[in-house]
This record gives sequence, C-alpha cells and structure tokens, in this order.
Amino acid sequence: MKEKLYTIPLNDAVNAGDECPLCWAERKIEQDAMDFTLGNSSSYMEKDIRAMTDEEGFCRRHFKQMFDYGNALGSAWILSTHLRKISAELDAETAKHKNTGKPAGKASPSIFARFRKPETAVTPDTAQSYETSGKTDSVSAWVEAREGTCFVCRQIADTKKRYIETFFYLWQKDEEFRNKVINGKGFCLPHFGDLCEAAKTELDDSQRQDFYDSIFKLMHDNLARMTDDVDWMIEKFDYQNADKDWKNSKDAIQRGMQKLKGGYPADSAYRMKK
Repeated sequence: MKEKLYTIPLNDAVNAGDECPLCWAERKIEQDAMDFTLGNSSSYMEKDIRAMTDEEGFCRRHFKQMFDYGNALGSAWILSTHLRKISAELDAETAKHKNTGKPAGKASPSIFARFRKPETAVTPDTAQSYETSGKTDSVSAWVEAREGTCFVCRQIADTKKRYIETFFYLWQKDEEFRNKVINGKGFCLPHFGDLCEAAKTELDDSQRQDFYDSIFKLMHDNLARMTDDVDWMIEKFDYQNADKDWKNSKDAIQRGMQKLKGGYPADSAYRMKK
C-alpha cells in the first residue's frame, strides 16, 4: 500500500522494531510537542500559544522535561504569565473562604468545565471539572482541576487518538503493515489495552475477533520472550555463567519495564537542539 502523509508515523514506528510501536510513536509526539513549546520557533512568544499555556499549564512530568530541555528564557516567559493567571484564580477562590470564615462549598462548574484531564504520557481520561470532582471544598477542587490539565499532555492525547485510528485503518487496508505488527514484538500493556478498547469502535465483529486472536497471541508470545530475557540476565550473575553469551538480556531491565508500563526508563533527558 502506498504511504500517505498521515500513515508515515505509524509505518516508521512499526519498522523501528521496538518493544512497543506506540511507545515509539508517543515518544516522538512528546519530543515534537516539547520542540514546539520551547524550541527555536519561539512559539511561547506568540499570544495565542501563551494563552493556551496560561490556561492549561503543565503537569509535573512535563515541567521536569521543560527544565531539562535547556531553554531557561522560554520557560521563564511561560511561567511569568501562567503564575499571574494562577494567582488571580487563587485570589478568587480564597476570597470565598474569607467572606464566610468557613471553607466554601463546591464552586460553580462553569469555571472549570472547559478543563479536561489529559493523558499521562501514556493513558486517556474523562473530563474533570468542579461538577465531577469528589472534593467538598472549592479551593481543593480548584487545585484538583488544575492538576488535571497540561498543554503538552493534551497535544499528546490528541495526536495519539489520531494515531490509533490510523493504526486500525492500516490494519484493515495494508496487509504488509498487519504482517509486520503480527511478527513484531507486541506492545506495552497500557497501549495493548488502548488497542483492545479502540477495536470495539474501529472494527466490525468479524474484524475485531481476528484482531483479538492475533494480538492476544502476539502479547502472550512476547511476554514469554521478555520473561526469558530477564531470567537469563539473572542467570548471568551466577559466576558459572560469566563467560556465556548475554543473548538478548543486556537491556532486559529497561525493556521489561517498558513492556509492563510503557515509556523508556533508560532514556536520557531530551534537550533543545542548538
């Protein structure tokens, strides 16, 4: 099947031979999002982009990545106006307490109804607002809603959704792509779950059963392979095996962690290209 612009990232991910093609694609999305946020294009100086970063902020993970990225001036510009917005919101919320001398009840959902709780690098979630929060205090609910928004997470979530739709398009239309997946290393457990869930809407009944049959076997076989790699790494610490071949076990720890939870625990910090 001839590649189209929107199928290239998924084909590249499958061709990479990674423990999880969707982890590979997601890492690229995250790096692109960091480049867009703080890279040489200086998008953080654009009013419309700053309006979004002020509104959504960043999660702890992506603040850490911003710090590691190396653009101190860009991070400072983003923080400057975001802190002002947070301060104004905090003043509005704490004023409700001051007026009564008692903790205020739940706040109006209209303020935070626009906020969505994004994916963590790696899983989608439902909308989170004051209305749906389990908190009984308005300030606590405001903090919880703020914790559920991130400019970079949202970009990842939006792009990942399109990638999963493209995955199933290629699965149905491109036999070469499907065979590469079936003969690959499987997926991490979180992305395996994402695919199983998406199959309910992206495939009809017969296609879905075929997909499940293929991916269940793929996961079973590759979890067994991963277990063997980790077990052999343990055996290599026995002095009797010191001179034996490592086989595929030298990086078994990071690959095993990725297989179980996704991501790349051995990755170094992603830094700005200068």
